[in-house]
Amino acid sequence: MPQINPAQVTELAQQLVRLPGEAGAEQRVSEFLLGAMPALGFERVAMDANGSVTGEIVGARAGPTLLFDAHTDTVGIAPGVPWQHAPHGAAIANGRMYGRGSTDMRGALAAMLAAAAGAERTTLAGRVVVCASVMEEVLEGVALRAVMERVQPDFVVIGEPSNLRLVHGGRGRAEIKLTAIGRPGHTSAPQHALNAVLALLPAMQAIQSLPMPAHPQIGSAILALTDIISEPFPGHSVVPSICRATYDRRLLPGETESDVLAALLALQMPAGAQLQVAIAAGEYRAFTGSVLACRKWFPAWLIERSHPFVAAAARGLQAAGLAVEYGTYNFCTNGAYSAGIATVPTIGFGPSPEALAHTVDEYVELEQLHSCARGYRAMIESVLGGA
Repeated sequence: MPQINPAQVTELAQQLVRLPGEAGAEQRVSEFLLGAMPALGFERVAMDANGSVTGEIVGARAGPTLLFDAHTDTVGIAPGVPWQHAPHGAAIANGRMYGRGSTDMRGALAAMLAAAAGAERTTLAGRVVVCASVMEEVLEGVALRAVMERVQPDFVVIGEPSNLRLVHGGRGRAEIKLTAIGRPGHTSAPQHALNAVLALLPAMQAIQSLPMPAHPQIGSAILALTDIISEPFPGHSVVPSICRATYDRRLLPGETESDVLAALLALQMPAGAQLQVAIAAGEYRAFTGSVLACRKWFPAWLIERSHPFVAAAARGLQAAGLAVEYGTYNFCTNGAYSAGIATVPTIGFGPSPEALAHTVDEYVELEQLHSCARGYRAMIESVLGGA
């Protein structure tokens, strides 16, 4: 098969990084891909109702479908800490490309596009589908679900940053709402009320000491407070009767909702106060106008190294001259759906370490970016029988 063109990968990544696209505002990226993918040689290029764009490379012979997924949405540019390089400038300096999304994960998308577009169709048995999915930063796997229901892939590659490790599992995520219900009253006589904030505080202190389970390959579960809100707000001369706290729970393979919620439901509350514990629901509008909604339970996943798909990907990386180092994702990805719910064999492989995602002056090393594209091409060859 033809060699990867590093200049093409770099140019594609720059073009993508220069397009702002937070969750729900990825329209410019999707429109760019609708033009760029046919020009690269992709067939059946289409945008679905949510705004996700797919393109196909169809081999000469029948065979399985290999889906590469990269989300196009990014987090925003947080105020307060200045960037040394323009967030959407895609500047190149000292062997790095800087910009929001360079690591998470427009760089991987560029590598996928170049790798698949240059594949030699006559040697392939099956098809490659590259998916540029939307809304991952807020609802992992929900937009990908619609794509997978249409494409019906046999294997999935998630391009989240892995530092070029071959990832075979990852943590899941749950958003949990704790609601304390007290009794309102006038702030001039607080002894006649039951302050919901004060009622919830001991439970929150107890949560800090809750033991977390661990998994030998995925690591430890995590429970982190993300916000706390009282009602009414503003509380003009009123003792708050409601207090809601949100926790981010990082999940391990095999954990169930009852496992995760049991310890929280057992928290002690002051006399007269009530505690409600539930998985949060999320609803977000895509730029197309469609509404994506689900309960925020995104399961962990794990595929054994001995699985034929993992083994084929490893052989491809070795054939491309890349070292094979295995690992798992610490964060939650679209793999929560592809592997965790749909149970389609899934791996992860992408440039940059996870720690660079969402950071100020986010960047991708060009050498890793180009190696990633070589790795994707090698996976295509190995999984779909290329010579």
